[in-house]
Amino acid sequence: MAHLRIAFTASPAPVAQEALAQLVARYGQCPLPEADVIVALGGDGFMLQTLHETQSLDIPVYGMNRGTVGFLMNAYQPTGLSDRVAQAVEEVINPLAMTAVTDSGEVHHRLAINEVSLLRAGPQAAWLQISVDGRVRLPELVCDGALVATPAGSTAYNYSAHGPILPIGADVLALTAMAAFRPRRWRGALLPKTALVRFDVLDAEKRPVMADADGRSVRDVVSVEIRSEPKIRHRILFDPGHGLEERLIREQFV
Repeated sequence: MAHLRIAFTASPAPVAQEALAQLVARYGQCPLPEADVIVALGGDGFMLQTLHETQSLDIPVYGMNRGTVGFLMNAYQPTGLSDRVAQAVEEVINPLAMTAVTDSGEVHHRLAINEVSLLRAGPQAAWLQISVDGRVRLPELVCDGALVATPAGSTAYNYSAHGPILPIGADVLALTAMAAFRPRRWRGALLPKTALVRFDVLDAEKRPVMADADGRSVRDVVSVEIRSEPKIRHRILFDPGHGLEERLIREQFV
């Protein structure tokens, strides 16, 4: 793959910009629509941003870590990039589609690769009602928040909230509570990937709630619906032996 057409993109961080200049000088810079692969330089947050911004192109993204955590990234190495990309393993993930309605009646649509979370936006705990596929499953959850995570995002906020790590090939979503007060020991549920999850905010005026999809927030929500979006495919490339499946397993034995 000597003539691999690469489109490089990088976060604003100085270390990422330095890597960008080095790699463009070595491999050239291809316009995005003409590229065979996108190489993203940064951390996990920048990888999510790149996936969102390029989702209509159906071009695989190979990340190299010039950030902090780098769970979705490969190790940074400026040499041998064409061979690494040629040998990389592709993982395909579907995002979550969020539809949030605010107290003023505005409807907001967002996509999330990692998770959609509902968080209290005031000093008092949130009161949430949870329905799955039109059936109320939890009439009242008093908590700091709750989230729905994909397998790819299960090691992020979900794991910090003591949610389960999901194998990348599992057709399930994680529904996880943050600091649940009532039911006090309720930690969440595993749901089919096809499930439609709905949160209704109870007493929204007194206990305001915000919804967040991969860092893009909507304030003062009264209801939020979340479902997997199979029509959108994000293609991520990983070095052999270091794909998402291996990383998800390894994370559980740290």
